[in-house]
Amino acid sequence: MAEVVIVENSRAAGDLVADAILSLIASKPDAVLGLATGSTPLPVYEALAARVGDIDLGKVSAFALDEYVGLPASHPESYTSVINREVVEPLGLVPERIHVPNGATETIRSAGADYERAIHEAGGVDLQILGIGSDGHIGFNEPGSSFASLTRVKTLTERTRSDNARFFDSPDQVPMHCITQGLGTILRARHLVLLAFGEGKADAVAAAVEGPLSSMLPGSAIQLHPHTTVVVDEAAASKLRLADYYRYTFDNKPEWQGI
Repeated sequence: MAEVVIVENSRAAGDLVADAILSLIASKPDAVLGLATGSTPLPVYEALAARVGDIDLGKVSAFALDEYVGLPASHPESYTSVINREVVEPLGLVPERIHVPNGATETIRSAGADYERAIHEAGGVDLQILGIGSDGHIGFNEPGSSFASLTRVKTLTERTRSDNARFFDSPDQVPMHCITQGLGTILRARHLVLLAFGEGKADAVAAAVEGPLSSMLPGSAIQLHPHTTVVVDEAAASKLRLADYYRYTFDNKPEWQGI
């Protein structure tokens, strides 16, 4: 069972996860982080930027979950640009150590295998940050994705394209395809940290944490991982049947365990 931590709001979640990341880096200066994009992980990145101070992050590496196919890396809504803007620059990370799947159409046939190789050569991801969609997708692994899937090209659903249209001038500009880490890739990380905020995520969180394993709910794959932490606000936790149990166990766990 995943550890579920219910906090007051997204800022408290950001503080909690940022502390865990900094603790990891203190014990392993060359830690490898898995980065998610979108609004959900922003409180974590903001909390890290406020805390990093004189901490040396020069050896930290990171791998993003996904990228659009055919969108130039220089486009402001490419995930390469988003990661640079929201993570690399505020934290002062070394750009050469931050990796995003290559969405260039010229090399897309080999991009998945290339990314898998790069993660392996880096020693694997130590801590992977995840969000979850209202339909239960993580990364761009839409419902129906295999739990064994690796980094690959996927066709985005109309729902996902519609959800992401707010970042573009028009819905037609949202790319049709993406390259994403697979569920099997994500499950190889040593620690998964899934964040979710708001009532709109409550059903997906409950299904991912307490529901049956199903490819129709990609987020349920977290149940297969030996070290998963789910950090949610009260609204996102509102459909959890064992919410009181999660509060009790977190309040009474040994301090040295962290999250």
